[in-house]
Amino acid sequence: MTAKLIEARGVSHAFGSMEVLSDIDLTILQGEIVAIVGPSGCGKTTLLNLLSGHIAPTTGTIVRHGTLRTVYQKDGLFPWLTVAENVALGLRHVHNPALRETQLEEAIALVGLTDFASFYPHHLSGGMRQRTELARALVSRAETLLMDEPFSALDYMTRLHMRHELVRLLHKMPRTVVLVTHDIEEAAQLADRVILLSRRPSRIWKQLDIAAARPRRVTQQEVTHAVSELLSVLNLDATGETPVAAEQA
Repeated sequence: MTAKLIEARGVSHAFGSMEVLSDIDLTILQGEIVAIVGPSGCGKTTLLNLLSGHIAPTTGTIVRHGTLRTVYQKDGLFPWLTVAENVALGLRHVHNPALRETQLEEAIALVGLTDFASFYPHHLSGGMRQRTELARALVSRAETLLMDEPFSALDYMTRLHMRHELVRLLHKMPRTVVLVTHDIEEAAQLADRVILLSRRPSRIWKQLDIAAARPRRVTQQEVTHAVSELLSVLNLDATGETPVAAEQA
């Protein structure tokens, strides 16, 4: 039986008088990639922060098993540390110096940054900084990675590359992933399961399973079908326009 790493039951959250999330039931299973999407301002990041334990729900319960680590939209690299020094922070649990050095070199090589190990973050492109951040997260003891729109600040071609990189890295170093994204195509390309939130106060509007093996092409039938189905639920047409009926939903 696949282990349950996170279980949210009847979770609601409000900031003062503003109810953001209402009666969320969600289970995250070991080894799966779950993407959370929904309209702007619906509480996707709030849900991620609840799952991580950074904030507590107003009502309901969240049970976590194993260790978690959050990867943010803006990388959390320390600007005064090199690539190698930043990644090494994820290896503080490895007390044998020789083993730690070996694992550090392997992690940097895995993300293709061996030639940049001595570079500082301001010398790197956005994609290279995110690869450094991923390497640091993957070498840590975290069993679950909570990713808050980690590629949204990158241009489209770099985002496509980083999706491929994430799939490749997870194949080498398996983790459970909960990914918040505003990009429905990204969700369909990466996730085993897509959670679509409604407008605020947000509930789970739809859960969509995508069984296709990874890596997936953006033009692959399973991906385009999932995108189309999610857009249909959001009541968006092919041009991205929202009918009046959707605004009143």
